[in-house]
Amino acid sequence: MSDASLSQEHHTFPPDPAFTAQANGTAQMYAAADADFEGFWAQQARDRVSWATGFEQTLDWSGAPFAKWYVGGRLNAAYNCVDRHVEAGNGDRVAIHFEGEPGDTRTITYADLQREVCKAANALESLGVGKGDTVAIYLPMIPEAVVAMLACARIGAPHSVVFGGFSADALNTRINDAKSRVVITSDGGYRRGAPSALKPAVDAALAAGENPVEKVVVVRRTGQDVAWDDTRDVWWHDVVDRASDEHEAQPHDAEDPLFILYTSGTTGKPKGIFHTTGGYLVQAAYTSSVVHDVHPETDVYWCTADIGWVTGHSYIVYGPLAVGATQLMYEGTPDTPHRGRWWELIEKYKVSILYTAPTAVRTFMKWGHDIPEKFDLSSLRLLGSVGEPINPEAWLWYRKWIGGDRCPVVDTWWQTETGTIMISPLAGVTTLEPGSAQRPIPGIAAEILDDEGQPFTEADKVGYLVLTKPWPSMLRGIWGDPERYKETYWSRFGPKYYFAGDGAKYDADGNIWLLGRVDDVMNVSGHRLSTAEIESALVSHPKVAEAAVVGASDETTGQAVAAFVILRQDAVQEADEPGEGVDLVKELRNHVAKEIGPIAKPRSIMIVSELPKTRSGKIMRRLLKDVAEGRDIGDVTTLADSSVMNLIQEGMSARSE
Repeated sequence: MSDASLSQEHHTFPPDPAFTAQANGTAQMYAAADADFEGFWAQQARDRVSWATGFEQTLDWSGAPFAKWYVGGRLNAAYNCVDRHVEAGNGDRVAIHFEGEPGDTRTITYADLQREVCKAANALESLGVGKGDTVAIYLPMIPEAVVAMLACARIGAPHSVVFGGFSADALNTRINDAKSRVVITSDGGYRRGAPSALKPAVDAALAAGENPVEKVVVVRRTGQDVAWDDTRDVWWHDVVDRASDEHEAQPHDAEDPLFILYTSGTTGKPKGIFHTTGGYLVQAAYTSSVVHDVHPETDVYWCTADIGWVTGHSYIVYGPLAVGATQLMYEGTPDTPHRGRWWELIEKYKVSILYTAPTAVRTFMKWGHDIPEKFDLSSLRLLGSVGEPINPEAWLWYRKWIGGDRCPVVDTWWQTETGTIMISPLAGVTTLEPGSAQRPIPGIAAEILDDEGQPFTEADKVGYLVLTKPWPSMLRGIWGDPERYKETYWSRFGPKYYFAGDGAKYDADGNIWLLGRVDDVMNVSGHRLSTAEIESALVSHPKVAEAAVVGASDETTGQAVAAFVILRQDAVQEADEPGEGVDLVKELRNHVAKEIGPIAKPRSIMIVSELPKTRSGKIMRRLLKDVAEGRDIGDVTTLADSSVMNLIQEGMSARSE
């Protein structure tokens, strides 16, 4: 089957009996959770987490929408992720295979990790950090990031990890909002073959006005020269390496805060989403087991996210380590030093579970399947997708060329706010539908509502995804702003529904299809159209590698569809020939009309060489909307390559001359 024909017919994939026989997730879990919701989650807590003091009540929802899970229970997240595995005799098991971008490697066993976490916890305490103090972490993808997070968890100091690609201003806002007393950073990290500085952003953030920071702990990673303040700055190796490697983990209340993670808000001010210890850890361990099907004795797991995002928190740090997994941690990018770098690493470490984003999959599609074909990927047995809806063609390409036409693909829906995976097929249980996250996992309850807030089950009707019952890993609020929490998540459809902010629809089989944020659901002549659906239609065309769609203001229709597409390599040359570009745009517009309907036909399609993406790989549709509506583009500092917008603007102005 060629790439072009992958999406031309409907495919579903029933479970492989051999996979089912060994799977952690079972069909019986759905019935058990439906029959006794709280009993189900109590059992998960007892089976998957070690408690210093058992809980007296599974769920207290009397203060809704503020939940308390595992009331009275006491535990330590770092103990659960590290010490208990050593105590169980698994200290020699590899916890982290680290591969730096320059090719340097480290192998860290659970016993090694225990020593490092204890030393870091002692070092933080020597700097005055105690239970309840917040610590900002601004690090590249290096093992010290995991150690720092677990050290904070050990002493009960909530960590606030800030993605290393964020600016000094963004860092300053997050440090001040969380009132972080200590910042842990590094001189820099490696990116695309060169050292990339980090500490200067911390220095600039702290020079921007009053702040609560007393100490900055700096990991030496690249050896770059850094400015130094002797009254404030200390080297990680000076304070951590000389600290004792013995530290007794004290139990914390299940509802004690574990971390704060900032996510973008509609008002512009980032929201400090905070999660607590017990419920979050239970659901992180549960989902790592039943969704990713991690078998710690045999699997090598790789989540390609950055620890600066919730995916890195839940599926690099807390979930995999809670279940005792061996995992790969990689500092670099997929194309450094070559475009086969990921596949080289899978071959080298015999990775069996890969969890990555649709953006990455579509990039690999654009580069061509001949690259992964050069590597032995036979160790893979499960593939996961996270971050945005994956279009069916990318799903099928992922399964065929990375998964060898044998690996199940689990497309997962969840958010920073939900903490862990909420909607996903269970490999070995679910008949897989490419492009759909399918059903809430056992223990999770979701519905789709219409504009009036009424649930419906009709196929292909677009509505709003809501969660109808509390869940253990749910956010406990917005840091310092409980009213904003209620207003943001519990007011759209009344206090009994958590509104996720995403559009969704059912198909004829009852599968849920996520359609992106509701602000990505356009209203064209009274018809609600999903940008994700139109993007998927465009990418199903054999000449298109990637697409981004926005709703642009239109005097006649309210909104009109504006599309930006990247062509596959073999189609680029063809489009450059005289007249061919115009014909191709017409062909693509008609293709969308055929796939979805004439109402979805884009008003404009611009062929581009790249799309504006953040450093984490998310397409900045806001900037494309500015271009489509003829406005000056706003802040582009979070883009991986800000020159992309200049090229798009030039192309747009050239078309209008």
